[in-house]
Amino acid sequence: MWKAEWVDPRSTALLVIDVQQGFINQHSRGVIPAVVRLVEGWQAVGAPVVLSRFHNEAGSPYETITKWTRLRTPEEQALVAELAPFAGSAAAIIDKPQASVFTPEGARTIREAGWTDLVLCGIDTDACVYDSAVAAYQAGYRPWIVTDACASTGGARYHDAALLLASRNIGAEQLITSEVVLSRIGGTQGAHA
Repeated sequence: MWKAEWVDPRSTALLVIDVQQGFINQHSRGVIPAVVRLVEGWQAVGAPVVLSRFHNEAGSPYETITKWTRLRTPEEQALVAELAPFAGSAAAIIDKPQASVFTPEGARTIREAGWTDLVLCGIDTDACVYDSAVAAYQAGYRPWIVTDACASTGGARYHDAALLLASRNIGAEQLITSEVVLSRIGGTQGAHA
């Protein structure tokens, strides 16, 4: 049974945040199958999927303040092989030099599509996913974070810390599992077919 808070997936986009080769390590690798299942389920009902790709530009705050220079090469910036087949059918691909998908292009894409809710998954829970969820919330969209389809390259404590902050800052009810998402969108297939 759908909660009243859950909206029609036709007005909701699945945002797959930065599931890129350069963000895959021992802490994040395990999330890929859950992300792929979400994308497949989302596309099966004809709902929009948006992919984002982070790129770390020379002179960025990541470089100048924290001395982090990864995600510069095409290999690091590439989507993981498991997601690459979905790029051609994505509603949009947002390339971004910042954590949040709410770049000018990203914000315009989301606004012009008329989506009301954004379901977020990907890497890093404590950076790009969290920042995108908070930006969505502050822009008047309803963000949903899929807790088991997100990971942090820093490990479980950073993932858990981000979910704790998200629970406080965007609402505990906005944190859901991929099983819940897939059951909710799967329950609409007959109604919208």
